[in-house]
Amino acid sequence: MDRADPVRKAGGRRILRGSLTRNGRRLGLGTLGVSVHQVCETLVPILIGVIVDQAVATGARGHLALWVGMLAALFLALTTAYRLGARQLMAAIAEEAHQLRLQVSGRILDPRGLKTDLPAGELLTVSTSDADNASDLLDYLPRIVGAVVATIASAIALLVIDVPLGLLVLAGTPLVLLVLDRVSPLITRRVTSQQELAGEATSLATDLVSGVRPLRGIGAERAASARYHEVSRRSLRATLRAARTQGGYLIASNTLSTLLACAVAILAGYFALAGRISVGELITVIGLAQFLMEPVGLLALAPSYVAEARASAERVAAVVDAEPLLPGPGEPLPDGPLAVALSGVRYGPLTELDLTVVPGEVVGIVATRPAEGEALVRLLSGRVPPAEYEGSVLLGGRPLHDLDGRAGLLVQPHKSDLFGGSIEANVLAGAGAFRPGDDRGTWDAVLRCSATDEVISAHPEGLGHVVVERGANLSGGQRQRVALARALLVRSRVLVLHDPTTAMDSVTEHVIAQGVRGLRRNAGLSTVLIASSPALLAVTDRVLVLEGGRIVTEGTHADLGAVDESYRKAVLR
Repeated sequence: MDRADPVRKAGGRRILRGSLTRNGRRLGLGTLGVSVHQVCETLVPILIGVIVDQAVATGARGHLALWVGMLAALFLALTTAYRLGARQLMAAIAEEAHQLRLQVSGRILDPRGLKTDLPAGELLTVSTSDADNASDLLDYLPRIVGAVVATIASAIALLVIDVPLGLLVLAGTPLVLLVLDRVSPLITRRVTSQQELAGEATSLATDLVSGVRPLRGIGAERAASARYHEVSRRSLRATLRAARTQGGYLIASNTLSTLLACAVAILAGYFALAGRISVGELITVIGLAQFLMEPVGLLALAPSYVAEARASAERVAAVVDAEPLLPGPGEPLPDGPLAVALSGVRYGPLTELDLTVVPGEVVGIVATRPAEGEALVRLLSGRVPPAEYEGSVLLGGRPLHDLDGRAGLLVQPHKSDLFGGSIEANVLAGAGAFRPGDDRGTWDAVLRCSATDEVISAHPEGLGHVVVERGANLSGGQRQRVALARALLVRSRVLVLHDPTTAMDSVTEHVIAQGVRGLRRNAGLSTVLIASSPALLAVTDRVLVLEGGRIVTEGTHADLGAVDESYRKAVLR
């Protein structure tokens, strides 16, 4: 952690500098509005003191009406300045938060992947809460500048009334800030720790909610709950530490700023009794002393505000600056059919794996261990950097990672999330510019072959039925059907499906198996089914058995089922 801090801080500062640069015009106008507002606020007690000396003490009613009118005009000016300045700043903050979210989301969704240890839930926290917190610097900075302007304006007014009063403010304010500045590094460290642990807890909660059914299936609810309880408690302790530090800082800043204001007021009272200042000037000094509590208090809290924005900016930078997991864009995909060939592949549980899929073929792969099937899926998806495996993975005779884009090879993982939106929007999510009206035959065939037409008919809204995030309002089988339809509609030259029907009944599996084969085979497209479903394997041209990290048996589903006892145990049910 300590060794990484300098890099992270530099990245965080760059993020904050970029925020200030992008919003320079709005920030300047907003800061001007806030500064004018603070100057006008400073003039209010000055003008009241003048009214007392020039109108009330003399009994001049005409002067009283004139000065009261000027006071009303001053309130109008300070209100207008604040509204105009705040409008510019709120627009800048909203726009910058949006831009930071886009930056983070763009890196997270980069097809090349992202080298980061942050889990999905914590990445979500960075792209939302941390992006918002970092953009809040555009709110803090104008307020700090306004507080400085107000303090200087008040000091000048007090110098005009009496030099010692002005010097007290000019000397006391930096002294208060210097004392409080000693605590700001501790605040930065504790806020950073709190945000990291809060992100970890959010991530774990997200994973637990999304995987609650599998956890119940294996009876691991208590272990998962204990794990979350431990992480949540650590997050709570970090939050309380940060809150105690910030609370103590707030108490100290309020106490010191109040003592400074009281010192100014007491000294002014002494000067009034001694006849050095008038009654109106005394009222002005008392008003300025009370007013000064706000800007001095804000300046005292400024390190805490900046520390929070900086900590969030560092987390944003950790994602934005992360290196891509995979190499950059390479050669365009070759035209025509694509063959897939793996030779001498060593990766995880895979050892010396050799397999070939010719164009237009439907191949089944039975992995006797789930880890082997998952490793093969990761390899074919192109999400594994070349440095992390041995051997070759070729698509169309060229290394997979040397090709630009994955349109030719699509991998549909076993766990496929759906997005918030309609069923139609989810099916169309990967189809580019395709619309149902463009090719009604293809659209209807995809819905029928994936049995998504049954999902549509089960809801009154049909294709317009709203799917919540992750498809939580659909059953497991319905989610798999919609995800399968989305994959089929892409019509990639090679499609890899990993256990696409595990949540469906055998009748539906048979319908889907026949539909997928017919739709893909008739179009001359290759299909790889990594599954143990007899219904799916029965429609393949051949089946490869993956055991001990390599292909040990090959044949048709019928032949293997007749002669291979281990195959029958793995597949037939």
